[in-house]
Order: sequence, then structure tokens, then C-alpha cells
Amino acid sequence: MKFPKHLRRDIPTGKVLKTDNILKDLNINTVCSQALCPNQFECFSRKCATFLACGNVCTRSCAFCNIKHSKSPPPLDESEIYNIALAAKKLDLKHIVITMVTRDDLEDKGAIHLSKIILETKKQNPNSTIEVLTSDFSNSYDLIEIILDCKVDIFNYNIETVKRLSTKIRSVATYENSLNLLKYVNNTKKVRFIKSGLMVGLGETKEEVFETIKALKASGCDIITIGQYFAPNKKKYPIKDFISPSTFKEYESFGKSLNVKYIYADSYVRSSYNSELIINSINN
Repeated sequence: MKFPKHLRRDIPTGKVLKTDNILKDLNINTVCSQALCPNQFECFSRKCATFLACGNVCTRSCAFCNIKHSKSPPPLDESEIYNIALAAKKLDLKHIVITMVTRDDLEDKGAIHLSKIILETKKQNPNSTIEVLTSDFSNSYDLIEIILDCKVDIFNYNIETVKRLSTKIRSVATYENSLNLLKYVNNTKKVRFIKSGLMVGLGETKEEVFETIKALKASGCDIITIGQYFAPNKKKYPIKDFISPSTFKEYESFGKSLNVKYIYADSYVRSSYNSELIINSINN
């Protein structure tokens, strides 16, 4: 499949090395590096990164994801709690995004560790907003409450794809459970904004994407992100289609017609891409 012209772009430089050095000095994992995000150099050049908590080894092995997999990951590193907070401070982040690997091996699925990171990050960065992108905590809403009680600004949980393809690319989580989780968070009224995202180019139809946007809106999502899927390696789920810019515009227009507060759809959009601009736009 030929790589289309609209996806070609220059590699930015800026403060890439400075950002990388801060992260390495503090031994911080980022989803930018672990998931081979195509925006890594752009974000690093702006001294921006998405922190990956609970280690860098996931207990699930989804067909789209590059993060390492093991049923028995290394123990949690308590230094993450302070170091992630300090990295955010050193990078002078006004909007901080923290995600996590899924830790089905732990009794609390990593919820308490993540909550400690959030609270320490708030302590060290009192004027910054915080967005958290969580696992499903094995659908234990009591564990989700631990995160909600940290009073983050954005709670993000990705649905990843349309209903028909969900079982093909997600190893455990399901489409319906994802919607139910988002509905639960919405009903608690404990966070300012609820967010979710999906990839396209996996073989879905436009109608399926429209239905997913509609379902996310009905579940209480204020922010929806849609981006082009790129297979991280040859062993992962293959790209089926390169989505045109005009189709992404259709998805944005449809979301706006449903009064989604903010829908961001474009080829290189990822769940945390330009998150600081999104929250600023909503706040203004």
C-alpha cells in the first residue's frame, strides 16, 4: 500500500534533546516512545510528553499496540510517583497527561499507584491541569473511583475502534464495556471533561465511525479524538486503508452536529496529541 502524500511531513527538531534528557535522567517512561507515536519528535520539540505509569510492560497484548507484554511484569517502581511529578515540573507543562499500562496482575490493577502519581503531580504542579488516560481496571468501578477522587480535569478512556472490529484488535476490553465505563464516569459528575478516542484505517466503514461517535456522545464524552492507524511492526494488525483528509473533516462535522464539545480528527491525531490546546479551547 503506497504511503499517500498528505501523510508526508518534515521531522521537527527544536528542544527534542532537552526533553529526552529530562526524561532519561528521571528514568521516565512515555507512551510517546513505548508506543512508537509518530508525533514524538514534534511533541518533544515543544517540551511536551505523555507519561506512562505503572512500568512499561502491559499484561494485555492488543493487536494494534507496540508496548511490551507479559503476564508477570516487574513490580511497581515507587520512584515513579515523585519522578513523573518532577518531570512535569521540569518540562513546565501547563497541561499534564498521564497514562498507564494495564496491570491485571495486581489486586488493585495499579489504581492506588496511579492515584499517588496524580496527587504528587498536582502537589508539584498546582497551576497545571491534569488529564489521565486509564486502563479499564478490569471493569471494577470501585477502582475507577480511586482515580476520580483525585479530581483530574480530564478522564480519558479509549474505545479504540468500531464495534465490529473491537474483538479483533483488543485482547480483553470490549466495545460495550468501554461505553459502560464512560457512562459510569459521566454519571458520577466527578470530572470536568470525559474523553475517548478511536483509530481509523482498520477496515471500518464511515457509517460505523458515525455510529461510534454517536455512542460516545451518548455515553457522556465531551472530547473525541480520531486518528489514522499505523501498524507499529509487521506482526501487528495491518493497515487496511489510508483515510483522506476530507473524510476526517466529515467525522469532525458529524461530531459537531451532535454537539460534541470538541472533536479532533486528522491523520496524526492521537489520544493526547495537542491536549493542552484542546482544554484551552474548551475553557475559552
